[in-house]
Amino acid sequence: MSQPPTQRPRSIKPLLEHYLELGLFRSRWLMAPFYVGLVVALGALLIVFTNEAIHELSNVMTMSAEEAILMVLALIDLSLAGNLLLIVIFSGYENFVSKIDTGDDEDRPGWMGTVDFSGLKMKLIASIVAISAIALLKAFMELAEGKEIPDRHLMWLVTIHIVFVVSGVLLALMDWLAGKAEKH
Repeated sequence: MSQPPTQRPRSIKPLLEHYLELGLFRSRWLMAPFYVGLVVALGALLIVFTNEAIHELSNVMTMSAEEAILMVLALIDLSLAGNLLLIVIFSGYENFVSKIDTGDDEDRPGWMGTVDFSGLKMKLIASIVAISAIALLKAFMELAEGKEIPDRHLMWLVTIHIVFVVSGVLLALMDWLAGKAEKH
């Protein structure tokens, strides 16, 4: 049976192109071991957190208020690093490898499956800025306690924090501008 003259015959992709594209698409699974490695790093971070908590809490009865605040800041710092790892693991896996099928699990975080690459960048930079701010605050608290901290070290902490903050603002500005450009 011949085709009507108004329709073109369907073009068939060459076999080589089909397998190349299929291979490229399936190569995303090469990222899966990276995320498994990050899960192992999260476990290592948990061990460090636990050791830090046990070590610090064993001295809680003799701590000054400043020492207690420094202990809390150190634990918050570690928990922020853990949160950062989870964001990268979940968002990266879902954005680049495969959707995580949790069924109807009520504990599934609401942001899972909704954070795109732009959102991931913003969450990452926000976490990095918070971690940097905590490191800076810890250094200032140690100074207030009379501990000697070299000026050069403080200068680098402040400089790095400012660079992270400016980078975050610039990333947010670029995303905002890109969003405005897409609407036009």
